[in-house]
Amino acid sequence: MSSKVTKAKKATREKKKALTLAEEATPYNYEALAPDKMNPAKPRFIDLFCGIGGFRIAFEKVGGKCVFSSDYDKFSQQTYEANFGDTPHGDIHGVAVADIPAHDILCGGFPCQPFSIAGVSKKISLGRGHGFDDVKQGNLFFSIADILDFHRPAAFVLENVKNLKGHDKGKTFKIIHNTLTQHLGYTVYHKVIDAQSVVPQHRERIFLVGFREWRHFEFPKFPEEGPKLVSILEANPDPKYTLTDHLWSYLQNYAAKHKAAGNGFGFGLVTGTSTTRTLSARYHKDGSEILIAQRGKNPRRLTPRECARLMGYPDSYKIEVSDTQAYRQFGNSVVVPVVERIAYAVSKALKRPTSEAEDLVLCDKKSKEGDEAMNAQKPTNYPAKKRARRKK
Repeated sequence: MSSKVTKAKKATREKKKALTLAEEATPYNYEALAPDKMNPAKPRFIDLFCGIGGFRIAFEKVGGKCVFSSDYDKFSQQTYEANFGDTPHGDIHGVAVADIPAHDILCGGFPCQPFSIAGVSKKISLGRGHGFDDVKQGNLFFSIADILDFHRPAAFVLENVKNLKGHDKGKTFKIIHNTLTQHLGYTVYHKVIDAQSVVPQHRERIFLVGFREWRHFEFPKFPEEGPKLVSILEANPDPKYTLTDHLWSYLQNYAAKHKAAGNGFGFGLVTGTSTTRTLSARYHKDGSEILIAQRGKNPRRLTPRECARLMGYPDSYKIEVSDTQAYRQFGNSVVVPVVERIAYAVSKALKRPTSEAEDLVLCDKKSKEGDEAMNAQKPTNYPAKKRARRKK
């Protein structure tokens, strides 16, 4: 056998050996698989489908550190960057699972349009698929499942519309639940929560909380009675938010036509003592779901700042996009005070030993007072631009 042939075979063997070693190498971010690496006092979390950062605000308030964020919408990225100092990655499909940093908690309000009642109706009318058949958004849940499967974080918190549970006669939710529990091995808790106990808005959303190891978990308690709309209204809104005669006439005629036909379509006229309907991403079109009554003139729509308050964002939150984009962003957001309470409950569960129920844990007076303060926390009263002076 010639020396050239021998050298060629040897080179081939070395190449195969190198490939084998590469396949057996420690996976990127392997530390995410080790439970003892988690710091319960400052858990690392990722913010998927992050929108404008409602999840991030909530989890940072309980000591969390955001190590990755992702959202495909360029205008949401602008708002997120303005408030948090970093720009989210784009479409999650364009990010390799192994390139996502190690994390302890996965957060995600995955797109709800494929499962919402309004979204499903619209897609059916257009002859498009909905739910998992929605090519663009319906399979994004499985991106979450892939990340959970690879990184094995200690916990996750997911949010979606109430209709997720009943979509396709319950089949969609069954697939999601089975994927998280049977295939990925997480213990999953879920509950529909109405935000009207913490903001003046009727907004029902389903939350799914999961733990890698079995942990006792209870969703937080909410106040029995929430704030009214007056608590978030600006004192002197710009006149441009008052409806024109043409638009106001159109909305009244539209409502009258559907009322005569026995339908429930129409505008939602509210006063300061009211709780509003659900703020949606389409609010920028005509504002019909939430119109503020005004004495002696046409009603007006909410200002972007009022929408931010209606979703529980602080007044320090920066709004640097157009009104149209701001309405879309807040309409798609989570309600921050709701997520904050859930974040606190998740953080508290992660601090307990696994398989230990909450009522078996001895806690000091300070921690007990902290729990009571969170559960009894009152909604923020936003300052008006002008307030009457106190009487002397």
